[in-house]
Amino acid sequence: MTETTTVAAPGPVPGPGARPLPAARRRPSGRLRAAAPYAGVAPFAVYVVLGLVIPMIEVIRGAFQAPASGALTTSNVSTAVHGAYLSGFENSLLLSLICSVIPGILGFLIAYAIFTAKRASLLRQVVITMSGVFANFGGVPLAFLFVSSLGSSGLLTGWLSALGLNIYNMGFTLYTMSGVAVVYMYFQVPLMVLVILPALEGLRPSWREAAENLGARSWQYWRHVGGPVLAPSFLGCVLLLFGSAMSAYATAEALTSGTIALTSIQIGSFLNGNVLAGQENVGKALGVGMVVIIAVVMVLYALLQRRAAKWLR
Repeated sequence: MTETTTVAAPGPVPGPGARPLPAARRRPSGRLRAAAPYAGVAPFAVYVVLGLVIPMIEVIRGAFQAPASGALTTSNVSTAVHGAYLSGFENSLLLSLICSVIPGILGFLIAYAIFTAKRASLLRQVVITMSGVFANFGGVPLAFLFVSSLGSSGLLTGWLSALGLNIYNMGFTLYTMSGVAVVYMYFQVPLMVLVILPALEGLRPSWREAAENLGARSWQYWRHVGGPVLAPSFLGCVLLLFGSAMSAYATAEALTSGTIALTSIQIGSFLNGNVLAGQENVGKALGVGMVVIIAVVMVLYALLQRRAAKWLR
């Protein structure tokens, strides 16, 4: 048996005036390949540095600086944790706690009702859309809405008075802590609906079917399966509501004109120039306190979300 070898014919030889063949493209170096995935987040990183990191460094620097001499001092921080400023922190923490726990429970119940409804139902789509609108409605327009409806001369207050139910004679006042808490519910409850709904949709139907096949009742399923799985997500969402209420400013300022001691309003007062001589940097010390509180909340939120992701993947 003879082996036949096939030799490929040589290609055409370029003439004296022909252009040389293009060289093979060089592959990007290892450093460029490693940096390519991060190119998309570069604008966001620049935004964070310019809008968050640099201002935060300046606030921290000013909190430990004497306004006149520029020397290092702790007097600003000491002033920020005493007297009316300490009351501001206490009121802010209390208001944030109320406006995170109650909306957290109400929002969870509403989200669960949406979750159990049919996905294509009109009511489900309407509730989700309205929650997205209400969660982003705040500031001065929200304060005006409640003043015109639940204020001392508001429309709804007049209707209730005509029915013999005067809420202001019962101790409720829109311009106090309880009134601000009621106003905050308006956007906190829809926000809870939006952030907890993905966690509810992460519950697998097979888990409930397996529990029912094993003879578990509904409360046993939530006690041993659904509750433990949703607990980190629920607590994380409550912490998110806490941070939202803690940092809110415009609604409370427009509603109460600064008569309630809240840290966000006190910081706004410093920014507007309403300061005592020698206390120009106390506002920055209050800002550092807010940064520390929000940082702790966000770290706890990240830890809870990481734990929740183990089950809801």
